[in-house]
Amino acid sequence: MTASVFTLENPAGLYDPAPNGYSHLARVDAGARWVLVAGQGGETADGALAADFRAQVRQAFANLATALAAAGAGPRDVVKLTVLVVEHSHARLAIFGEELAAAFGGDHRPACTLIPVPRLALDGMLFEIEAMAALAP
Repeated sequence: MTASVFTLENPAGLYDPAPNGYSHLARVDAGARWVLVAGQGGETADGALAADFRAQVRQAFANLATALAAAGAGPRDVVKLTVLVVEHSHARLAIFGEELAAAFGGDHRPACTLIPVPRLALDGMLFEIEAMAALAP
């Protein structure tokens, strides 16, 4: 973990986003090395896509971890997420939060924007996540 190059914060005056698995603010030190990961869906390496939302979220986090590792980063280096969810609901938000905690650890909550969408790139795709990570130079 390269926590020395970034800080995740929740400024006074804003509600506590921790129960939803994110922070309001990510500060990244000058000179940090950025890793930008394109949206990862729930497809396995052979292109298979489960019908179950949780299975897709879990696989998308595994795919994200694989992409981050290729750049010498890990989930705890992530400072910002963008999440796209088909048929978003509070139940799906809870699943996302549980799988985020499993993948990143319960105490690492990057800044995050969740966007409900009517559909994604592939038929049956229910979830997509992109990430920005910050590493020491």
